[in-house]
Amino acid sequence: MTHPLPPSCERAILEQFLKAEAMALWAVRAAQVQDVPRGVLQFLRRHEEEEAEHLKQFESLLGVRSHDKTALPRMPSQWRVLAVHLYGYEALGLEFARLLVSLRPDLTSILDDEEVHVGFFEQEVRAILVHGGTAADGARQAAKAWRRRLAGTVDRYLHDESLASVRDELRQQILNAIDTRFRAVGLLSRAEGQNVSHAAV
Repeated sequence: MTHPLPPSCERAILEQFLKAEAMALWAVRAAQVQDVPRGVLQFLRRHEEEEAEHLKQFESLLGVRSHDKTALPRMPSQWRVLAVHLYGYEALGLEFARLLVSLRPDLTSILDDEEVHVGFFEQEVRAILVHGGTAADGARQAAKAWRRRLAGTVDRYLHDESLASVRDELRQQILNAIDTRFRAVGLLSRAEGQNVSHAAV
C-alpha cells in the first residue's frame, strides 16, 4: 500500500493472522503424514513447533482460543503438489505478516519466521522445477489450480468491516505479491495469475 493501515484495522489483522497461523499449523501437521523428503520432514517438525508458539502468542494477544480441529485437513499425497500448496499457504501468511508488522512493529520476529518458512518451500519448489519433466509439469498445474482458488480465500480474510476502506487495495496487493512470487520462481507464466476465479482455497 502507498499509505499505512489505519490503527482501527489492528484487531482485524490480528484475528486473521491467528486464523492463518491455525491453518498453517494444521497443514504442516497433515503434511508430515505424507511421503516427503527426509530433510523436509525435519523442517516440518520444527515448523510445527514454531507455528504452535505463534498460535499461543496470538491467542494471548486477542484473548481468544483458535478453533481446534478434530481431524487434519486432507493434503496432496504427491510431493510436487504438496510443496506448491505449502509454498502458497506460507506466501499468503507472509503477506499478512507484513500487514501485521506495519501495525505492530513489536511483532517483527513473526515476520522473520514467515520469511524463513517461505524461503524453505521456495527452495523446494525450485528444486522440483529445475529437474523438469512430469514433476515440474505437475507442480505448475498445481500452482494454477491453487491460484484460481486464492482470491476467495483472500476475500474471506478481508471480510471484517474495519477493513472496508482498504479492502480492495489490500486484496490486489496480496494477489499481486503472490503472483509475482509464483512467476519469479517459475510456477506461473507472465500472463497467468490475473483475472482468475474467486473460489475459496
